[in-house]
Amino acid sequence: MQAYVVRRLIALIPTLIFASLIVFVLMRLIPGDVIDMMLAQNDIATTQDRAAIEAALGLDQPMYIQYFRWIGGVLQGDLGRSLWLNTPVTERLAETLPITFELGFLALIVALTVALPIGIYSAMRQDTAGDYITRSFSLIMLAVPGFWLGTLVMVFPSVWWRWSPALVYTPFFEDPIANLSHMIVPAVLLGLSMSAVTMRMTRTMMLEVLRQDYIRTARAKGLSELMMIVRHALRNGLIPVVTLIGLQAPLLIGGAVILEQIFVVPGMGLMLLEAVFQRDYPIISGVFLIVGVGVLLINLLVDLSYGWLDPKVRHR
Repeated sequence: MQAYVVRRLIALIPTLIFASLIVFVLMRLIPGDVIDMMLAQNDIATTQDRAAIEAALGLDQPMYIQYFRWIGGVLQGDLGRSLWLNTPVTERLAETLPITFELGFLALIVALTVALPIGIYSAMRQDTAGDYITRSFSLIMLAVPGFWLGTLVMVFPSVWWRWSPALVYTPFFEDPIANLSHMIVPAVLLGLSMSAVTMRMTRTMMLEVLRQDYIRTARAKGLSELMMIVRHALRNGLIPVVTLIGLQAPLLIGGAVILEQIFVVPGMGLMLLEAVFQRDYPIISGVFLIVGVGVLLINLLVDLSYGWLDPKVRHR
């Protein structure tokens, strides 16, 4: 097991380097660079001004030199400084990453709380009215974008009932109630969007497991439905579901970008969106690097969980 984990961690390095190179190059190929935006704020800008700003920001060097300089700083724990605020990227990430992590964690809880029980119920009541209702609900959640629901939640309740979600963020340890009142609505919307696919996968796998011979044997022995599901069927049907949850990890960031904008959540997604508009390259590269590390580590945890769910699985 330890050798397997070490090999997987070592394999992360070339993957992250390749991903960072792609992001580093593509961001600089977008029309309109950061120098143009800075000069646009000055009514009188000369060629000397542009050259001076490029030299001050280190953007006058060839792209490959900029990349090697940035990756060298990353290896030393330095992700660079914001081009606009001149603040360390690590400080900005330290401020926003816990907020996005909290939103993603709450959304994951909502998704699993909704998807697993409903998926199991739908499988046990196949082709009944309850099964059709739950399957229709999952199809609706698949078809409706989370950001569209977020816009509706922001607009219609304020028009109809003079109510709108809290828009002032409060750190959790300062006031947990105020914090959750702000985070719960975007977390529910993001969780419902994630739950649709997980719900259908849970139903499909449980239907397959419930048709196995050992399940019929357990029923013949008089084992209750609840004990049969918990002790025999659930763990065997969860491996593809856990895999799917790991694959959905990027959605916790991708979906949070828009919802953080709608609900004014000062997380990493909102910071990334502002950095893209401003062409703040160090922040964009730092965010994608952290997201890449997080996604790869989540998939490693998913792989390790197979051994707990199925004792036949061995990591070598």
